Amino acid sequence: MADVVLIDWGGGNIGSVRYALDRIGARAVLSANADTIANAPRVILPGVGAAPPAMARLHGLDLVDTLRNLQAPLLGICLGMQLLYESSDEGDVECLGLLRGRVSKLASAPGLRVPHMGWNRLSPVVDSPLLAGIDAGAWAYFVHGFVAPQTEDTLASTDHGMRFTAVAARGRCFGAQFHPERSAAIGQRLLTNFLAMEAA
Repeated sequence: MADVVLIDWGGGNIGSVRYALDRIGARAVLSANADTIANAPRVILPGVGAAPPAMARLHGLDLVDTLRNLQAPLLGICLGMQLLYESSDEGDVECLGLLRGRVSKLASAPGLRVPHMGWNRLSPVVDSPLLAGIDAGAWAYFVHGFVAPQTEDTLASTDHGMRFTAVAARGRCFGAQFHPERSAAIGQRLLTNFLAMEAA
């Protein structure tokens, strides 16, 4: 039996996330089948790209209600995390509504690159099993041009011209704006922590 199902919707980082899971000994299955995802012990929604085509693809695969009703732990990565929110300014699109808030464009500032590409420190806001063993100030790797606001769902934040959510959670739904598959030991720890979440 798989430890986790990786949603195969066409997100650009699916392969690298799968390799990262392989490195920590996880049994990962790629699938876009609603029944497989609904019955998975854990689910990861990866993503690189833009919110409107990503949501259109999830609708086309008939996965939106499956994800909204999922009982297993769910982790969204990068764009996958942004899709967990209620909506996004990117294309003014309705998202999954599993985390509260609206994703907005990262504000530009003198000397700061947008899209943001690089390493930033994590600032924990709330203790969570997802962040166990990850110290305040740990470096994580980000690639994005849109951000989620700080809300009661924020577990950790970071700063790039503005402060925004880096890690989030609500119930069995989790999100990482950074790329754990590209964040060395910190990323491996977050994925290991997620795989330790109680299965459905």
